[in-house]
Amino acid sequence: MRVKIFESIINHKINTITAEELVKYANQFNISVSRGQAIKIAEYLRGKNINIFDNTQRAQLVKQIAKAAGPETAREVNNLLIQFTKQ
Repeated sequence: MRVKIFESIINHKINTITAEELVKYANQFNISVSRGQAIKIAEYLRGKNINIFDNTQRAQLVKQIAKAAGPETAREVNNLLIQFTKQ
């Protein structure tokens, strides 16, 4: 039960993240994301209800990030998401 609550909190944050928060977290984790890229990514995430603990949904998200911010940024974000999903 505790794990599901943790997953819900992380997924909720990802699905409601703002561009400003995304830039802040990217800087914190040394991921290069411009404000314009962050806006595109946040717009994509808003309302999608993505479960990053589901490999298929996470892969789809990373593909969309690659379109918005480039493949290198997408790889870095994927690595970060994988860290969040390790239990």
